[in-house]
Amino acid sequence: MDPVGDGTPDSDSQRRRFRAAVAGETRTRLAQLARAIRGEEMQIALLALLVGALAGYAAVGFRLLIGWIQFLFYGEAAEKLYSTALGLPWWQVLLAPAACGLLVGLFIRYLMPDGRPQGVADVIESAALHEGRMSLRHVALASLANATSIGGGASVGREGPVVLLGAGLASAVGKRLGYSRGNMLTLLGCGVASAVAASFNAPLAGALFALEVVVGHYRLTAFAPVVMASVTGTIVSRIHFGDFPAFIKPDYNIVSFWEFPAFALLGVTAAVAALAMMAAIIAVSFGARHSRLPVWARPVFAGLAVGAIALLFPQVLGVGYEATDRALNGEFGLWLLFGIIVAKIAATGLSIGGGFGGGIFSPSLMLGAMVGAAFGTVAASIFPELASDRGAYALVGMGAVSGAVLGAPISTILIIFELTGDYKVTLGVMFAVVIASAITRAVFRQSFFHWQLEQRGVAAVLDHAGLLIRRTTMADLAHTAVPVMNNACSVADARTMLIEVPDRPVYVVDDSGRLSGWVGLPELFAYGFEAAPRAGESVENVIHTPPFLLESDNVEEAMQVFSRTAETMLPVVDNPADKTLRGEVRQRDVMIAYRDAHEAARET
Repeated sequence: MDPVGDGTPDSDSQRRRFRAAVAGETRTRLAQLARAIRGEEMQIALLALLVGALAGYAAVGFRLLIGWIQFLFYGEAAEKLYSTALGLPWWQVLLAPAACGLLVGLFIRYLMPDGRPQGVADVIESAALHEGRMSLRHVALASLANATSIGGGASVGREGPVVLLGAGLASAVGKRLGYSRGNMLTLLGCGVASAVAASFNAPLAGALFALEVVVGHYRLTAFAPVVMASVTGTIVSRIHFGDFPAFIKPDYNIVSFWEFPAFALLGVTAAVAALAMMAAIIAVSFGARHSRLPVWARPVFAGLAVGAIALLFPQVLGVGYEATDRALNGEFGLWLLFGIIVAKIAATGLSIGGGFGGGIFSPSLMLGAMVGAAFGTVAASIFPELASDRGAYALVGMGAVSGAVLGAPISTILIIFELTGDYKVTLGVMFAVVIASAITRAVFRQSFFHWQLEQRGVAAVLDHAGLLIRRTTMADLAHTAVPVMNNACSVADARTMLIEVPDRPVYVVDDSGRLSGWVGLPELFAYGFEAAPRAGESVENVIHTPPFLLESDNVEEAMQVFSRTAETMLPVVDNPADKTLRGEVRQRDVMIAYRDAHEAARET
């Protein structure tokens, strides 16, 4: 049956109207869809997928590059450097890290811009002080130095390098599109999340690490794209390496709730171990800076010392995943564990403090596993019926030491769960991580990454409210819909426009949009605009030139400008040279942003 008529002229007319209505509704919906796609949030969401794929493949490529370099030095590409070293001649174990150190030292001396390795601290600095902008060339060079360090056997991790690599790629995309600070930081978080997720097969931890350490907040505008990027990076990793946890171990359970005092004591022990590792890095770094050794030679001697340690304890070489896995499976005796703990602290201090590139997370995982396994062995000997397997204590120790070192307890807890695939000792891990992190912060007063920034003389913002205040720029607060007139207009034209907006000034710009000033009723009254001869004169004769704000100015800088003027609103321009008008910012908006930053800090 014909739904719109029976074939008569009237029904034909109805059919045409029906089709026209459908076509009109379709066009409306398509237009809405097009506007949504062109919208900023949708663009960020689509870019999150792109950045996630780029960073994911970069992390995969970085991991393969490490294997290739490791094969050149040790004849083995897999992450089994400990067992490989057991079958090598002593001179190769001794000299391979030193030869690697020579390559890294020359590379850093002649190719790196600041004559030092780069890692997570550089990403934090970029996010806090440089609007998320990083040099992709410098990131690529640093990644090559980092891969050489890890592949050559230095006691460093790969999480710092992949964070740097993901952030660098994201920054390059954001700069290419000319994004503002807020969007740049979101993209930076996307790159970091994807790289961490792809490197560790840990999507939840990747997303939360990026939000906790780099972005600095959990608002939906950043949370959604960061999660999308993290999932994308995980998919890329699983395509190439499969869906397997980094560590294969038996299932562990908490035997008794009487173990929680032991977990608390393990948290204290883990804090001591974390502080000892950071102290070793600080001591070696201080000694290297004040020695007469040139920059390029420092990794050579550090590598030679690491090689000497590896002759007795080959477990310290590289990222240490194989040794960590064996500790989780309870394969080391108590006295060997004590020896590995001391050796790992020394090797990591020599490697990072001596100038090798790489991260601190993997060494802290291994150290934590050894500390936890040793603690569990002692606990089981004292209370055999109440203590869990020492592998469970190794798992708890992993989280406690690494969380204390990184200063990111939330993402550390999730990383431990996703690395091991074990959620049965959740309460024990959380309990020990919180205690270890609290003690370490009370003693060290900052994370390891902020200490690195402090050593470089970088005035990084350590309080969360100050960080939010400095991250919020006038580009984020500016109102773009403001009344504007051309400087070729007359005083009479200005009078006509001001009749429509009598309670505010009108901005005057030239043909290129450059700001000349503004004109308001006070200026017109002072000029005597009612006089007929003056009504035809150029508005340039009557404009007022107020102070202006730059798009890149943050809330703190804007408050300083407002404090020097009686104006309640100020124009926002692109840069001091061109002064192209971008909008205006009202003093009230700046004060609200300042208040919101402190409220957000209190909530956090």
